[in-house]
Order: sequence, then C-alpha cells, then structure tokens
Amino acid sequence: MAIQMRNKRDTNFSMSSMSDIVFLLLIFFMLTSTLVAPNAIKLLLPSSQSKTMSKQSVTVYINKERNIYVEERKVDPTNLENVLFSLIRNEQAASVVLRSDKTIPVQDIVVVIDAVNSINQKNDTQHKVILATSPKR
Repeated sequence: MAIQMRNKRDTNFSMSSMSDIVFLLLIFFMLTSTLVAPNAIKLLLPSSQSKTMSKQSVTVYINKERNIYVEERKVDPTNLENVLFSLIRNEQAASVVLRSDKTIPVQDIVVVIDAVNSINQKNDTQHKVILATSPKR
C-alpha cells in the first residue's frame, strides 16, 4: 500500500512579499531624505516678522565663530569679493543671501555688504544682499 502525502510542497518562490518590502523601503528613504536639514552650518538666525522670498544665487554664511563661508566653503574676508564675483559674474542682478548667526557683530555683516557693493560699482551691476531671518514666534 502506497502512502501519499495530502499536502504537496510548493517549490515556487513568491516575489510579491519581496516587492512589498522594496516598496516600503523606497517610501522610507524618500521621506527621510526630505527631512535632512539644508544648512550644513549651524546658525541661530535673527527673528523677523517680514517675509521676503527671492531667487537666491549665492548663499553666504557667518557662524558664531565669525567664520565666513560661501556655499559651505570657508573664505577669508579679504578674498570674499573675488569669490563672490567668480560665482555671480554672469548675472546682472543676483541675490546674495546672507545667513548669519544673531550673535555676531554687525561689522561682519557690513563686510559682506561692502564686498557686494564693490562688485556692483566695478562692474555696473545690481546685485543685492538679503539677510535671512527665522520667523518670529
């Protein structure tokens, strides 16, 4: 007498559960990538009630140690004008966004404004400096 098994083993592998896992991982990484802070330099911005939106060409950072960064590259204040000019030379009216810590002296802000004004005078351009602020609570 031959004994037969009632339950037959299925040797096929179902890919549906694997595709579900891949889909969930894709969603997870898409959501977490949008939560990454855009500023690599930690700043405590001054607060303001006004809201000015502008197309930014170049971003200048000044941290609480009074270091100046242009697009996350550390720059000496004496070389700031040359670095800014190399980034905005092809534009007639660029916006330089200044993101400075609220504890730095005003003189450091004036250094950036003077560099942009000097570029404007030498090249007959209309670049402007915008001071970035955080919303007032």
